[in-house]
Amino acid sequence: MRIARSLLDEIVAHALEDAPDECCGVIGTRDGEAVRVHRVRNAAASPLRFEMDPMEQYRATMAIEDEGLELGAMYHSHTRSAPRPSQTDVNLATRWWPDPVWVIVGVGDPQAPEVRAYAIRDGAFEEVPLEVV
Repeated sequence: MRIARSLLDEIVAHALEDAPDECCGVIGTRDGEAVRVHRVRNAAASPLRFEMDPMEQYRATMAIEDEGLELGAMYHSHTRSAPRPSQTDVNLATRWWPDPVWVIVGVGDPQAPEVRAYAIRDGAFEEVPLEVV
């Protein structure tokens, strides 16, 4: 997935602002390129997991559709672990969202956030390139 530095910075800022709780949101894409970031409130308000607020998630998804974009990626942060899918992430993606790329921001060290992207399907994950332009 290609993403502009400004959009990636927006996602990282969201992760840092919501810490110590995890953040979450969705990314609208066109032809594999990130075009718009939509923050979604973490209804769980937890440093260990995220749960997208259903109404905000609906609004963000409808905005993406209204703009003629695709729901190309989901994002969230890990505040205490590396930006690698947890078993909870794998289960969630496999059950509900197997198509979007999963972008995870690790903010365990707020001075050096780390961002990785993954394809998660059929109970397994594979890192995918995140091309920052």
